[in-house]
Amino acid sequence: MKSNVQPEVRFAEFTDDWEQRKLGEVADFFDEKRIPIDSGKRRSGRYPYYGASGVIDYVEGYIFDGEYVLLAEDGANITIRNSPIAYITEGKFWLNNHAHIMKIKYGSNRFLLQLLEKQNYEKYNSGTAQPKLNGQVVKKITLGFPNEDEQQKIGTFFKQLDDAIALQQRQLERLKDSKKGFLRKMFPKDGERVPEVRFSGFVGDWKNSKLEDELTLLKDGTHGTHKNAESGPYLLSAKNIKNGKVKITEGDRKISQEEYEKIHKNFKLMSGDILLTIVGSIGEVAILNDPTNITFQRSVAYLRPSDIRTRFLYTLAIGSGFQKELKNRQVVSAQPGIYLGDLKKITLVYPSDVEEQQKIGTFFKQLDDTIVLHEKELELLKETKKGFLQKMFV
Repeated sequence: MKSNVQPEVRFAEFTDDWEQRKLGEVADFFDEKRIPIDSGKRRSGRYPYYGASGVIDYVEGYIFDGEYVLLAEDGANITIRNSPIAYITEGKFWLNNHAHIMKIKYGSNRFLLQLLEKQNYEKYNSGTAQPKLNGQVVKKITLGFPNEDEQQKIGTFFKQLDDAIALQQRQLERLKDSKKGFLRKMFPKDGERVPEVRFSGFVGDWKNSKLEDELTLLKDGTHGTHKNAESGPYLLSAKNIKNGKVKITEGDRKISQEEYEKIHKNFKLMSGDILLTIVGSIGEVAILNDPTNITFQRSVAYLRPSDIRTRFLYTLAIGSGFQKELKNRQVVSAQPGIYLGDLKKITLVYPSDVEEQQKIGTFFKQLDDTIVLHEKELELLKETKKGFLQKMFV
């Protein structure tokens, strides 16, 4: 079935219209050959075991060999799309019955992969308890296909883009793993007073101190009931603190300026204050860089360092020792929480030499800055791919 359709962006040597075809006409399906294996019956091996979310295990046998395209058959990701929904395989693998398996008849599987990943599947969802893509419905989906040569070129282009994204992702993960390693080695283990790795020139045992003794401010956010406002300062909660950052979204709650001034009648937030979640998801930490028109509910505690430098205390707070103390002191009722009275008694182990504190804080800040840079580069690559997907397909 021909129709006069062309993508907004394409390689210069191609000018022919794309053809609208049903997926079942251009691809062979092999769903009948899928064999699920219960987790208790799987034997560990070298071959990837695929499901709706990609590789979920490795088993000792395989039922497919070669390049195929997999499309998730069920699961929430079909509609919320937090991760890829389509995958390409290479070599020997096993597949359960939670992903459709197909191979293009003439053209490029890598083109087909990107074409499937681009689609919005909400209108094809036939599930009730959870989203589902019925096999017969999938085969009837109508999509635009160029000739084989253009498919190959588009497929190769996106493979190179995906390879760049994967490389950036691996570099980012290595940086995060390095940070975890340094956190383990540059702070003393339980019961010890000297770290395994230390900057040269510093000697002597680290000392103990209670958290409250190293702060000029330790309190939680507002306990009051506040009316929502269409405009005004933000009233945020623990959910707004994640991975060392304060994340504000368009729909976050706001309060009136009058309410805000009542909350901060006796104290003001300052740049450099450390935020710690103490209700719900306990132990998320962030440094408040801009306190303007922002405050928090009681699920967040404010820590203002005195002699201990901000960056060092922040690094100490994300370390395993401090996080373990938080876990040991938390109470569980409707949801996990930690009382300020218990929080302020947490024991810190830190160097008495302020210069050593500063060096450690600076080291981890530089590492965090590098991680943020790689995160931005990764996000830019993903956004670049998203843009090409919109413009290079019909």
